[in-house]
Amino acid sequence: MAPLLDGLRILVLEDEFLIAMDVEQLCRDHGAGDVVIARDLAEIDRKDVASRFDAAIVDLMLGGASTLDFASGLHKSGVPFVFASGYSDADEINASFPDVRLVTKPYSGEDLIGAVAAACGRGPVV
Repeated sequence: MAPLLDGLRILVLEDEFLIAMDVEQLCRDHGAGDVVIARDLAEIDRKDVASRFDAAIVDLMLGGASTLDFASGLHKSGVPFVFASGYSDADEINASFPDVRLVTKPYSGEDLIGAVAAACGRGPVV
């Protein structure tokens, strides 16, 4: 059986360095082909996200700036993603993104990887 994230190109939006490194390693351990970390939205060329990435893990706040507009762009372009955040207002997220999983910090690696795999149609929906 292939790893859950086998070959996927994953964008990780996370401004906390140690968390970003941990998420990158988790993705690689589960077969991701490429993992790109962005600690700020300015680091991303929004025009080519859909062609460069198969999935994304999005923190709701990067350096105090909301990522909801960026997430809306991912949603419109068909890039599956999950929110991974300590942000506590799940109702607001569910209202705007009812089909996107919010994995709250602190989360287990298994929960995060399972959510990404499910978003990509590779695992059970959780």
